[in-house]
Amino acid sequence: MLCGCASTPDTAGENDPIEPANRAVYKFDQVFDQYVVLPVAGVYVIYMPPPLRHGLHNVLTNLDLPVTFTNDVLQGEFKKAGKSLGRFAFNTTVGLGGIVDVATPAGLAYEPADFGQTLGRYGFGEGPFLVLPFIGPDPPRDLIGDAADMTIDPLMHLPPGAPFWERFTDTVVLHIGSPFEVHARNIVLRRELEKGSVDPYVTMRSVYRQLREEEISKGLPESEYAPPK
Repeated sequence: MLCGCASTPDTAGENDPIEPANRAVYKFDQVFDQYVVLPVAGVYVIYMPPPLRHGLHNVLTNLDLPVTFTNDVLQGEFKKAGKSLGRFAFNTTVGLGGIVDVATPAGLAYEPADFGQTLGRYGFGEGPFLVLPFIGPDPPRDLIGDAADMTIDPLMHLPPGAPFWERFTDTVVLHIGSPFEVHARNIVLRRELEKGSVDPYVTMRSVYRQLREEEISKGLPESEYAPPK
């Protein structure tokens, strides 16, 4: 019933001035998820041994902590910043470069933060709704946040003598690989939600905004980033 109520779009009221283009990209992303993301995720889950899969997840999560720490500081979340710094130091040393997550059992759970969230905390609106190929919903505020997070990331500056495009590519791969598991696991759940909707696009837009607002006001939920079983 809620999905049905959300399926009478008001383009101006929903701040979605390029809705026809967004809908076209949304349909493309659905096809891409169906025929590329889900098969790749299936192979990854079925054929990669769980210890190796968990280790890769832990490494990617650990590499993202400098960005999380910076955004914690920018948001004035100094307690979270301390936990992020402690987690990074603990997992990088005792956890063998982040392969083993020894910080979570020690009380230093992963609490991610991003620059789009930081901008939201300072009152910046999301701007006109935007759906990008492959990426999905990414309004201007969060798109700027993605670019800022890449600039903050130490990988973008290491090694100092490496060509810019090499460092840029490495950083992009990290920022794509880190949330891949979460994205792949959420596809099925999202599609089940959209099945009950008269207009899946409107449901997606509404759910995205509600979740993003929750993330900005209360922080990104750690449970979403837990390693797959």
